[in-house]
Amino acid sequence: KLVMAFGTLMSNMWCRQSACVSPAGFRSVFRKRYPTFSQRTQHDAQEFLICVLSELHEALVKVRAQLQRRCVTEAGAGRASVSETSIITELFEGQLCYEITCLTCRTTTERPESFTVLSLPLPSKTACSLQDCLASFFRKDTLTMNNQVHCFQCGTKQDAAVKGTITKAPQIIIFHLKRFEWQGESERKLSTDIWYPLSNLDLSPYSSPHRCRDAGYSLGAVVNHTGLLDHGHYTAFCKHVATKTWYKFDDAEITEIPDELVQTDTAYLLFY
Repeated sequence: KLVMAFGTLMSNMWCRQSACVSPAGFRSVFRKRYPTFSQRTQHDAQEFLICVLSELHEALVKVRAQLQRRCVTEAGAGRASVSETSIITELFEGQLCYEITCLTCRTTTERPESFTVLSLPLPSKTACSLQDCLASFFRKDTLTMNNQVHCFQCGTKQDAAVKGTITKAPQIIIFHLKRFEWQGESERKLSTDIWYPLSNLDLSPYSSPHRCRDAGYSLGAVVNHTGLLDHGHYTAFCKHVATKTWYKFDDAEITEIPDELVQTDTAYLLFY
């Protein structure tokens, strides 16, 4: 039902001639699966996005498995292997590899990890670039004290150095800018002005040279958040895939905007 509702929403957005399209039908189906999002309170766009992608992926995999089993049964063949991929993983799933080096014996192990959204720290409270955020995310860290790792060579927990790289860059990479941070028992929003390129984003400094190619990206959409944690407002900038024109989506109001207005200090999610 969720996939059908999402497909209907996409069809209405691209095929209907009305000035705007309401996602009420999709939201109605979605909130039955995730009752938290039915409440009329502020919710996080990144959490919503992950739920949507995960739910679409799982539903598509389930339907594919059912179709494969039906075909196998009708053909009278043996048991078929079920693929765990979908259009969601093909478009959005990337792969990281963390190299963990024991600082005692220098033994290095690799830990692969898949991702659909990269949550990037903000290295400055005032202004920085997306490249600064990426450099902060991929810098080498040292794990000590309670964060020590178990070294199979030493047989005990040891201090370790950890360095991550992208081994598979997705077709569409999503960056979540971590604008909310905890201060004691309260959370505050960072209003850091982040510069992000509209084209030619180079991920090669953070990618494995032997296993990751074609790492240049152009910006396709931005989710903006204004206000604070408990009371704010979301808008979006999206580039039309055919005309390359940028549009601002603010509830039922859709307006064309020039390229220079896509750069904003309220950016929260970036789609490249």
